[in-house]
Amino acid sequence: MKKIIMTGGGSAGHVTPNIALFPELKRLGYTIEYIGSKNGIEKEIIGRENIKYFGISSGKLRRYIDIKNISDPFKVVKGVMEAFLIIRKEKPDIVFSKGGFVSVPVVIAAYMNRVPVIAHESDITPGLANRISMPYCTKICVTFPESLIEIPGNKGVLTGTPIRKDILRGSAEKGREFCGFEGGKPCILVIGGSLGSKVINDNVRECLPQLLEKYCVAHICGKGNVEASLEGLKGYKQFEYVSGELRDIFAAADMVISRAGANAIFELLALKKPNLLIPLSKKSSRGDQILNAESFRRSGYSLVLEEEALNKDSLLTGLDELYAEKDRFIAKMESSPVKDGVEEIIKMIGIYSK
Repeated sequence: MKKIIMTGGGSAGHVTPNIALFPELKRLGYTIEYIGSKNGIEKEIIGRENIKYFGISSGKLRRYIDIKNISDPFKVVKGVMEAFLIIRKEKPDIVFSKGGFVSVPVVIAAYMNRVPVIAHESDITPGLANRISMPYCTKICVTFPESLIEIPGNKGVLTGTPIRKDILRGSAEKGREFCGFEGGKPCILVIGGSLGSKVINDNVRECLPQLLEKYCVAHICGKGNVEASLEGLKGYKQFEYVSGELRDIFAAADMVISRAGANAIFELLALKKPNLLIPLSKKSSRGDQILNAESFRRSGYSLVLEEEALNKDSLLTGLDELYAEKDRFIAKMESSPVKDGVEEIIKMIGIYSK
């Protein structure tokens, strides 16, 4: 049996693609272990998967001035030492990194132990963690063709992103029942990332009187963002977070309003769901979601509304346009040349496992 150590964390987007690989890795006989931070979201998520987990020290990597920039490099060094000892003891055949700041010590430690590393970058432009890790990686899998020019040394390979097979097996009937939706109105799913989005939440709620005349709305608004005054409103159902039933809500959705994180938009592509993307603005990010959304707009998969232009009128207009053109968007997604990310990444892991 071969052993793989996986890493990635800091947000759900750096963990769920790893989980998408678990079933096929297990089928092929790999023993799977995970290295993450001691208290990050990855520890909670991986804890549900019955996978052996190792926590290490990790410091956040920042592009901006912060007093913690003084202490965090020492945490990274400590994390490298801890990961080095774990990898030396566990003797994996390969390490797979999904990025996030916790992955940097693990990738460096694997390189020091002469263990091959396959990394994956979801966005068009690599994040800071993956940029730092690149010299220590054997190969770097990318999601967008545009990303290959960002990867030096002929290390880049286009694989697509891993999609959880479970998300494709939903029941629209169960989804509508779970939300309490009756009648034949089309369903809109609103999902603003793992933590939710205040600006999306506020604008959707402002539009509810008009939206509910035509649609029913399933709103995953993020932890602590449920609006008590809207509970029980007919045709509107809000959730802090949805796990097992998410596939059914996706199946029930005729349209989706979403941020433009790579994992989220490639799930929408796999599901062939007409979508209105509202990428995180450059004020709050490095601009990767804007590039992701623009790539999907050019391909004809998505309608895009910039956050700076988001208001009640633009949201209503965008949704009406999306619904009127939904068949065109579905046809474009059905003709997409995007590969099965799980299959392609597993192939790379198999080639470079010792």
